[in-house]
Amino acid sequence: MKTVSTIKILKKHQGIPKNKVISLNGENNSLVQSGYIKNFIEHNFRHFNASILREAAREWKKQIENGSYMMLTMAGAMSTAEIGNLLAEMIRQDKIHLICCTGANLEEDIFNLVGNKEYRIIPDWRNLSPEDEQRIFNEGYSRVTDTCVPEKVMDRVENLIIKEWEKADKNGERLFPYEYFYRLINSGVLEKYYQIDPSESWLIAACNKNLPIIVPGWEDSTLGNAFAAACIKGKIKNPSIIRSGIEYMIWFADYYQRITADREMGMFQIGGGITGDFPICVVPLINIDLKQKAKFWSYFCQISDSTTSYGSYSGAIPNEKITWGKLDPNTPRFIIESDATIVAPLIFAYVLGM
Repeated sequence: MKTVSTIKILKKHQGIPKNKVISLNGENNSLVQSGYIKNFIEHNFRHFNASILREAAREWKKQIENGSYMMLTMAGAMSTAEIGNLLAEMIRQDKIHLICCTGANLEEDIFNLVGNKEYRIIPDWRNLSPEDEQRIFNEGYSRVTDTCVPEKVMDRVENLIIKEWEKADKNGERLFPYEYFYRLINSGVLEKYYQIDPSESWLIAACNKNLPIIVPGWEDSTLGNAFAAACIKGKIKNPSIIRSGIEYMIWFADYYQRITADREMGMFQIGGGITGDFPICVVPLINIDLKQKAKFWSYFCQISDSTTSYGSYSGAIPNEKITWGKLDPNTPRFIIESDATIVAPLIFAYVLGM
């Protein structure tokens, strides 16, 4: 068995030359406007999961053209997978209007922004032994599949954001998790640490649009743990400076009703778990619990690598959601059973007209 010392550890590089990426000011270049990927999907994606991908992308584009809002939900480690390369442009071009993500995806976009060149890539990660994994930890890294995130990069961001928490604690402010990240971005303190083109950060794009980001269960993230530790140590006196999940749901119920008063809203779900289940519940909350009238989601698509199974939310087919009052029988709904790191960029590219 190979050990980490004999495995070639590669420095991380961007996969697209700088003259081929979206510019910082959001202007579109010929790559975005070419239509090659869209035409390729239209011609070749004819059956099985490929045809579902094509139909889901077509319907997303149709929803936007009809004036609907689109919510993106992200589980997993899509930020570490550098989904920001295309997701940022989706946000800039108003193809996505609201995001629900894990605390990990929220913070890992910033980790990547300020530490990308210090990451390590392990191509043959499947062959690592438990001893190899311990060695990675001892060397100050935490592994996400093939990508090792340096502890010092996490510490770099923690040392900056804790100052925002301390200010809020002192001033008696209470904000949602993402709002502290927006303050950090807007303060400019991160800029000297940038290691990628900031146009590839989806969180910066979201911040520039002041896009709402729902982060259920934020406390189980790296910085969520750091916040809990700061409270335990007494550095933060009031734990409620981070607004709670219940407050998120109350806020979202109001937001959903306001936005859908004169339009519809769809959901594109990457993975499963809390980031998908939390927001989709808003419709039965309004209709059943509040006994008011809410529109059903106008579109639903999930990229899933979970096997359809007994009692699994992530593995449940979309039709099951009809029985919970989340979707209507007429809602266009799709499930693509594949790897989100392959599927999501293809759909994004189609919707962008690439």
